[in-house]
Amino acid sequence: MNQLKFVGKVYLVGAGPGDPGLMTLKGKVLLEQADVVIYDALVSPNILTMINPNAEKINAGKRRGRHSLEQTQTTQLLIEKAKTYAVVVRLKGGDPFVFGRGGEEMEDLMQAGVPVEVVPGVTSGIAAPAYAGIPLTHRNYSSSVTFVTGHEATGKYRPEVNWEAIAHGSETIVIYMGVHNLHNIIKELTIAGCSPEKPIALIQWGTRSEQKELIGTLDNIVEQIEATGFEAPAIAVIGNVVNLHQILGNSLMDNG
Repeated sequence: MNQLKFVGKVYLVGAGPGDPGLMTLKGKVLLEQADVVIYDALVSPNILTMINPNAEKINAGKRRGRHSLEQTQTTQLLIEKAKTYAVVVRLKGGDPFVFGRGGEEMEDLMQAGVPVEVVPGVTSGIAAPAYAGIPLTHRNYSSSVTFVTGHEATGKYRPEVNWEAIAHGSETIVIYMGVHNLHNIIKELTIAGCSPEKPIALIQWGTRSEQKELIGTLDNIVEQIEATGFEAPAIAVIGNVVNLHQILGNSLMDNG
């Protein structure tokens, strides 16, 4: 493999779930020093204000059915910018290595001979439930948690998530990007033995000022989504820990 000499370095930076207070100090410093920032659609506007005002800013965001740049284009853009700029930041919502395709990008950059470093971020699967008053583990409710994507890529290493194994293997299930496929996911979980009465919470725009929650059970949450027009982006939490939302969530709201 030919190794090319590059001027700069690419930093895969996790922007966290939205609340600017959850941005890491290291990530903030890199944004302030960046020569160019290539950012995703789910990075909050408040985080974007931290970017060096003289930096080039490029929106590479992907939302369902609306892609600013394809993944291969994004990676190639990072390679090209690293030939010119000293500090290239790839800014990703949440954590780059948790359903953020950061591992794929890092592999491609390393294969191209580009210096790269990952800067972890707070993932929405942990932060959004916390802001809704839902602890993912609790001695009286749950001693295990599974993180899983509800939206799988085509042509991947295996055809589908093993929902049966997840249903039996974990007391709390956190689903990323699952709103549009929730009907099928619930069907798989109930077939595997999950009770239709099992609590579920959907948390939209977690940790942001516009955060909303929809609370129900496996047998009525889809009906609630249709009735309210609830939309992505949202995290789903399934398990008895959701019942704590009534206690802890109200306390969080009371404390502002």
